[in-house]
Amino acid sequence: MRFVLPTFSRSSSALRRGGLILMAAAVTLTLPACGGGAGRPRLAYEERPVELLYNTGYTRLQSNRWSDAVDYFQEVERQHPYSEWSRRAILMQVYAHYQNGSYEESIAAADRFISLFPGSPSAAYAFYMRATCHFEQIVDVGRDQNQAQQALDGLRDVARRYPGSSYATDATVKIDMVNDQLAGKEMSIGRYYQRANLPLAAIGRYKAVIDNEAYQRTSHTPEALYRLVEVYLSLGLKDEAERNGSVLGFNYPGSPWYSQAYALLTEQGEQPGTAPTGPRESWLQRIIPG
Repeated sequence: MRFVLPTFSRSSSALRRGGLILMAAAVTLTLPACGGGAGRPRLAYEERPVELLYNTGYTRLQSNRWSDAVDYFQEVERQHPYSEWSRRAILMQVYAHYQNGSYEESIAAADRFISLFPGSPSAAYAFYMRATCHFEQIVDVGRDQNQAQQALDGLRDVARRYPGSSYATDATVKIDMVNDQLAGKEMSIGRYYQRANLPLAAIGRYKAVIDNEAYQRTSHTPEALYRLVEVYLSLGLKDEAERNGSVLGFNYPGSPWYSQAYALLTEQGEQPGTAPTGPRESWLQRIIPG
């Protein structure tokens, strides 16, 4: 989904009324005290017309000067806390922080907007951006997946609150991606236990992928079934191995994982009911040929 500035019910021309003239006015800056802001100039507190502050912040956004834009929008919020301009300025801070890669600050601004204006139509944007900031901080499966879980919770909340909206549509796509990430984490731990000769612990992780309906639709399910075949055979539980191999063959007959499972079971004297069908195009290959 392409990220855009939040929209408001009033015309954008209203935001600029009088502002284009005021934009020419000088805005006082002061250097911060030692140790703060790495020497970046900050706005001195001085009462200014709200249109000047807001429009200057908006101009900084258009120039991709994200931190400067935040300073002006924060001044709008500080000097005019109960105005319509303040409501818009908070959303602009959400956007500017996100574009600057300051995800925790963007989340804090989104939380502030939701707390102050829970019934606003623009709350959908705040909920969505909060979830997206967690999504952007997801790390590889070898590390803690707290951000992935928070992203999943937030994206589900967006889909539930705003069904049919563009935010819900994009959230649904991201939910599938997060589920794939979390299933990958289970697989990573399962493989670790398997290598450490802890078969029961490994089985628990692989079954977590297979038994979770959300994970069943991920790319990790065929491997999880294959790993169960491996582990059960190592424990001498051939019936369990064959049962999981049959499930794998029925649902993924063209998967390389089933080819390997079929070979393992055959070596053990088992007779899987379905022979591998050879390579089969993935859904991605089908929509992007070549």
